[in-house]
Amino acid sequence: MSDNIWQIPNYEIIELKAKSTKYCICIPVINEGERLKNQLKKMYNIAENIDILILDGGSSDSSTDPELLKELGIRTLLIKKGLGKLSTQLRMGYAYALNQGYDGIITIDGNNKDNVEAIFDFVKELDSGVDFVQGSRYLQGGKAINTPLIRELAVKLIHIPLISFLAGFKYTDTTNGFRAYSRRLLLDPQLQPFRDVFDTYELLAYISVKAPKLGYIVKETPVTRAYPKKGKVPTKISFIRGNFKILKILLNIALGKYDVESK
Repeated sequence: MSDNIWQIPNYEIIELKAKSTKYCICIPVINEGERLKNQLKKMYNIAENIDILILDGGSSDSSTDPELLKELGIRTLLIKKGLGKLSTQLRMGYAYALNQGYDGIITIDGNNKDNVEAIFDFVKELDSGVDFVQGSRYLQGGKAINTPLIRELAVKLIHIPLISFLAGFKYTDTTNGFRAYSRRLLLDPQLQPFRDVFDTYELLAYISVKAPKLGYIVKETPVTRAYPKKGKVPTKISFIRGNFKILKILLNIALGKYDVESK
């Protein structure tokens, strides 16, 4: 398989201002409500320095209203049409970003759990030539605040060891969606991240494994992820069903089921 496959979902493009920066920030969301609004308010100054793209999975609340996003300095709103979850949203956003000519992409969740100021650390790493930057709350300088105990145990005892073993790279955090990719990594024909097989949470784990194995420069950077002290945990991953899906994805990666077929 020598040519890149671009299987991109149907989506609507609402451009609110012109491209102005070397890198962009992709924020995948769906019905994040006030969490997203509060996060974007904190990112207003960042939006003046780095283009921000909202990757909407089909929100039915008012959090991605184009007029509101324009006031907050957002560059583009992409609205996914049809089926597909997180990885489908990311394929949509990354394809748009690459077609727009961005040299790198920073991804951060839209549920107001992450320290947005760390975005500039990701920019510095991309500028220095790093191809995959993984944000880590467990790296020295990072912070994990109010992380649910069951989740922390699952991440530290299962996900991190498995991904690190499969990748041949010692990660300290692997489920964190705060990360960055270079253009050349995403366009590598041996990676091919724009395939329909990446629908739910497959793409994050797949790139974590493949980037170091393909010889790209990989580095972690400390970040802070804070869960609310009380109330509903802001996440799209259910404890039983969601974690079972993630375990299945890890097994498929180990078996090479997402690997690019060679001719």
